[in-house]
Order: sequence, then C-alpha cells, then structure tokens
Amino acid sequence: MSDPRIQVAKLQEQSAAGGVLATLLAFAVALAVVPIGSYFISLWYLFDGNATYAAITAIVAANIVLVSYVVISMWEDSSSDKTSQVGKQFETKKSR
Repeated sequence: MSDPRIQVAKLQEQSAAGGVLATLLAFAVALAVVPIGSYFISLWYLFDGNATYAAITAIVAANIVLVSYVVISMWEDSSSDKTSQVGKQFETKKSR
C-alpha cells in the first residue's frame, strides 16, 4: 500500500494542471476584453474623443493584464513545486 500523503500529492498535481488551463483561458479573455473596453470607455467618457490618450490607456491596460498573468503563473508554479516536494519527501523505495 502506498502512503496516503503520496496519493494526496499526486491528486493535487493533477488538479493543478486543470487550474493552469483555467488561468490561461481567463487571462486570454481578459487580454482581449480589457484593452478594448478600456479604450472605448476612456475614449467616450474620460478623454472626450482623444484617441491618442485612449490608445495609451489600452496599452497600459494590456500590460497590466500581461504582468498579472506572469506573476500569478509564477506564484502557481512555486506553490506546485512545494506540493511536489512534499510528495517526494514521503516517497519510499517500494513506492518508486
């Protein structure tokens, strides 16, 4: 019989793979919607028709989404590394 902690670690790794895909899809939608939305909202309500400032707003919004995706994916990667280290810690020769 394998250790229950190893089984839990393996299940957490499998569920993390689904979480990565969900994060990627969420940020892909955000990368499409947020800059376009910020462009038109700032064009109509904030800058009264000045397309240059609205475009700068959209560029800043796209960069914010991109940087937040990188930060969150690095944070998820570091948390999954800790989980895999816990599983390897309790691994025995018999379970290998």
